Amino acid sequence: MTAKSQRLKGRDGALSSLNVAIQAVNLAKKDSRITQAKTAFDSVSVLLATIRVGFLLVLIGQPVANAAYRTR
Repeated sequence: MTAKSQRLKGRDGALSSLNVAIQAVNLAKKDSRITQAKTAFDSVSVLLATIRVGFLLVLIGQPVANAAYRTR
């Protein structure tokens, strides 16, 4: 296995793990009856989604810090 294919496999694994974590947090939020817990789960879900988007931007070569300003 080449180094490039190992990196790609690692990236796919990281994205899969993020997706599973987001789904798990969303299920916990849905099943929770405590308002504060729902708020906490929602915050964690947003944080994980932000990490996933940043990770995808890095994969396509877009600098994360400047991604919002590159709409022009």
